[in-house]
Amino acid sequence: MTDATAGLEAGTRIEERPLVAVLDYGSGNVHSAVKALVAAGADARLTADRGLIHDAAGLVVPGVGAFRAVMESLRATRGDEIIERRLAGGLPVLGICVGMQVMFEHGVERGDDTEGLGEWPGAVSELDAPVLPHMGWNTVRVGEGSTLFRGLEHERFYFVHSYAAQHWSLEVTRPFRQPALTWCDYGTPFLAAVENGPLSATQFHPEKSGEAGIRLLANWISSLPQDLTRTR
Repeated sequence: MTDATAGLEAGTRIEERPLVAVLDYGSGNVHSAVKALVAAGADARLTADRGLIHDAAGLVVPGVGAFRAVMESLRATRGDEIIERRLAGGLPVLGICVGMQVMFEHGVERGDDTEGLGEWPGAVSELDAPVLPHMGWNTVRVGEGSTLFRGLEHERFYFVHSYAAQHWSLEVTRPFRQPALTWCDYGTPFLAAVENGPLSATQFHPEKSGEAGIRLLANWISSLPQDLTRTR
């Protein structure tokens, strides 16, 4: 544990930790996400309990593997309904990796076109790069008005993926706030993160991104609505 991480934990009393639910729908790599959220200052719990998820200040949707497999698991556990209801109520959700990809309308993998959650228009497709997967550390171009990347504009984050959203077509007009779009380059530009109202997502893995990833999660946690941040 880094000194910065230890400081986050020491500076956050247990009773003040916001409750963050990590959606348990059968995806892998969830325990590292829970540990990272705890290090970032949350009372993080891996759960499929609808009541707990409804009461949580934030919901994290992890995801590894193929777009189709993640969507099938979400629908089998009615996780798609859970995500939709939270967002309809303006309650914060954070998607990670394939958990970001499924927020778009479609995922196209080797000719297999799978319907996503449709929270954002557009498709996720294979990167046009000489070597895939895109695996390792990379810098990002932080979007204007970003909350997630506050103080992290020059940091690197850890990516493991061959597919990504490479275009953004959602038009947002006043009085709604413009989304913060953060881009990365690997063969072609792709969306590394999106912050759009209650829904935020990262293509990279904050839980694998060391101190920078913990600080990014802490930024998200600090943005959660105050009336929902008490531990239940």
